[in-house]
Amino acid sequence: MAPRSGRTSKRSGDGGEDIAPATPPVTDPHPAPAAPATEASLPPTTGWLLRGKDGRLTAYAATPGAVLRWTETRAGGPDWHGPEPLPLAGLLPYVSVAQSAGGFVHLLGVRDRPGAGGAAERDLVEAVQFQTGRPLRDWQSVGNPHGKDRAKGARIGMPSAVLDTTGSMHLFVRNANGGLSAKHQSPTGRWQPWGGANAADTTLTGEASAAVTDRGAIDILVPAGGGTVRWLRGRPDAKLERAEEEPAADIAHGTVTAERTGTGGLTRFWRDADDSTVRAWRPGSAPASLGGPGTGPLAPLRTPVDGYDCTILAGRGPDGRLQVAAYPTEDEHAGLHWTPTGDPCAGAPALALDGTGRVVLACLGLDGALRVTRQKDETGLALEAWRRI
Repeated sequence: MAPRSGRTSKRSGDGGEDIAPATPPVTDPHPAPAAPATEASLPPTTGWLLRGKDGRLTAYAATPGAVLRWTETRAGGPDWHGPEPLPLAGLLPYVSVAQSAGGFVHLLGVRDRPGAGGAAERDLVEAVQFQTGRPLRDWQSVGNPHGKDRAKGARIGMPSAVLDTTGSMHLFVRNANGGLSAKHQSPTGRWQPWGGANAADTTLTGEASAAVTDRGAIDILVPAGGGTVRWLRGRPDAKLERAEEEPAADIAHGTVTAERTGTGGLTRFWRDADDSTVRAWRPGSAPASLGGPGTGPLAPLRTPVDGYDCTILAGRGPDGRLQVAAYPTEDEHAGLHWTPTGDPCAGAPALALDGTGRVVLACLGLDGALRVTRQKDETGLALEAWRRI
C-alpha cells in the first residue's frame, strides 16, 4: 500500500498534488560508560500529537526552557492556535508525552538547575494538562534516581512515561550504573520511592522505551550494547519481571517505538544501528526488515484504510524529508513502499487521528514552525498539501 503525498503549501486553500508512489541507592557493580546528556545528544521523540476528549488535536514541542503547544481551534481543523510557551527554566529540549483514557496529558521532561558550587543539578519534572487548550498545571519535580549525587545524576538517560489503567504515571529511565530505574504514582497521585531492576552481567546503553498493551501490561525495552533487555509489569503495583523473549538487535540510539497491533500485544519498531533501516518485532518472531533508511524514531499509527486494518509508519529519510508507508497490520511480509513528502523537518514526526477520523501527520520545520497534512476524503492514503501553522 503506497501513500500519496501533497506537496508543501503555505495557503490553507490549496489542494494537494499527488505524488506517484515512488532505585536508591543504585548498586550495579558494572557502571555504564555514560556521559552527561547535552542538548546536541538528546534523541528526538514522537507521540507528541494527541486528540483530546473534545476531538481537538494538540501538538507539543520541547525547546530549551519551554514546551511549545499548538491547539486546533475546532475538531478536524484546519486552523490552530499557538504556539503557546509552557515555560520552565532549565528544561532540556526533550519531552515524553502520555495521555490517560480520560484525556489528561502528562508531560515528563528533564531539568538542569544551578546547584551549590556552580555544578548543575538534574531532576525529572512533570506537568499535567487536564483539558484541551486549558492552562498547564505547575511543573513538579519527580527527583533523580541518584538523589544528591550530581555526577551520577547528570548521566541518566532520557525518561519514558506511560499511564496505567488507573490513570497513574509510570516512568522508566536508564541510570548511571547501567540499570533501569523506575518510579510510579499510587492511585491517589502520590509518587512512590524509586525502584527498578538490573540485568545480570548486562549494562544498559540506550534509552528506555515503555508501552502499555490493551490489557494494561507495561512493556519496557532497553538497548544494551548490541542486544536488548526487556521487562514486564503485569499490574500497576507489580514488580518488574524480566521478559522471556528479547529481540536480538543492535538498535540505533533513541529509535524504539511501539504500537498496539493485537489483543494483549505490541509491535516494536526501531532503526538498525548498521544501516538505519526500519525493523519490526513481536514476541515469537525474528525482527522483520521494512526498509526505509533514515534517522530518528518512527511514528506508528494503527487505523483502518479502505476497510483494512493497517499500520502506518512515518519517519525522517536520509535527506531530512519525511517518508510514509502503510501495510496490513502484523503482516510485514506484505512489503512496504516508502513515499517521501514535504520539506526537510527537525526531530521526529507524529501521527494521530483527528476528530473526524482522518489521519494527520505533523512535523516541525527547520524554522521551528509546526507543519501538518491530513488524509484526503478519498480512497487510499492520499495526503493533502502541507500547511505551515
